Amino acid sequence: MDVPIKKKHPLVKYRYYILGGIIFLIFLIYVIFSGLGPRKIRYNKENLEIAEVKQSKFLEYVDVEGIVQPKQTIKLNALEAGTVERMVADEGSLLKEGDTILILNNPELIRSIEDERDELEKQRITFEEKKIEMKQKSSQLKRQTLETTYQLDKLSKQYNLDKEEYKMGIRSKAQLEVSSDEYNYNQKNTEMLLTELQQDSLTNNIQTRLMNNDLTREEKRFARSRDRLNDLIVKAPLSGQLSFVNVILGERVSAGSSIGEIKIIDQFKIHTLISEYYIDRITLGLPATVIYQDKKYPLKITKINPEVKDRQFEVDLVFTGEQPENTRIGKTYRIQIELGQPEDALVISKGNFFQSTGGQWIFKLNGAGSKAVKTPISIGRQNPQQYEILNGLKPGDRVIITGYDNFGEAEEVVLN
Repeated sequence: MDVPIKKKHPLVKYRYYILGGIIFLIFLIYVIFSGLGPRKIRYNKENLEIAEVKQSKFLEYVDVEGIVQPKQTIKLNALEAGTVERMVADEGSLLKEGDTILILNNPELIRSIEDERDELEKQRITFEEKKIEMKQKSSQLKRQTLETTYQLDKLSKQYNLDKEEYKMGIRSKAQLEVSSDEYNYNQKNTEMLLTELQQDSLTNNIQTRLMNNDLTREEKRFARSRDRLNDLIVKAPLSGQLSFVNVILGERVSAGSSIGEIKIIDQFKIHTLISEYYIDRITLGLPATVIYQDKKYPLKITKINPEVKDRQFEVDLVFTGEQPENTRIGKTYRIQIELGQPEDALVISKGNFFQSTGGQWIFKLNGAGSKAVKTPISIGRQNPQQYEILNGLKPGDRVIITGYDNFGEAEEVVLN
């Protein structure tokens, strides 16, 4: 006997399909509602750095690394041409002012100076001969004047006697006239000799002074030439360290050529490179600080090279007071160059959020600290440790400052 088969209810027959459809529908609704709401991401709170927004003193400064260099470097130039005969000081030697570095030899210069010395001696002899001649001429002129004066005196007496005799009738008028003419002639001759003697004395004085000036000038010229021999000995112009010498024994050196350098090692400067972003903010005299072994040492900017290379420009600073112990050439220090005075500002600690958000927004935590929401902000100035917040946050707010590379497009971070 056939047993009638009872038909199954459609719900029972297609129960698995219906269950799958319900699950898919629920998932679809979840996806739709998730898309309509803010995109979220869950993240471990321990892997994030959270900072508090504070009202504090903000100092805008640039933090850079500088290297110690000598404050002054002096180039050594050969004042005279010559061949390097002897090297006295080695590279790296500590020298005092006046210490010999090297000695040059120049036979042509030596011969030239010897010839000038011989010429000077000849001129001295010539000048002495001229002086003797002038003295002899003056002596002869004085003797002539003396003789003429003596004869004039005799003629004066004779003329006076002749006049008396003429009055007495002893002499004739013709004889008196002859005596008068002779007396007048000798009188004029004596006056001329006296004038000539006076002019000779003045001329001798002027000529002697000119000759002495010429001789002095020649002696000075020879002294300068002789001093050129001293220039063959290259000496340290100041105390310092001979950093290098670029000549060797036997090498021919021309006048004015560079032969080495001396570094003044008791005075230092710090040389550094700064981003071109600050080129309009860096000025001469701007204060800076070196922090070494928990102690601050003040500096100031003394030189700025405005030429930008590889997006950086060069700056030199010097210590304005005490400098760190064991400061030596080549040592590096961290430098903080101040760009203004400390001011009250709303600040947060630096983090990598700025690279991801451009400083346009940040994740701010709720009161419970269970989640953080994307919040628009405005950032002003910055230093190596802080950002200045212009708006979007208030004191006491807590924000996420790291981990933004892992958040993707999320607008809300749920903290585990």
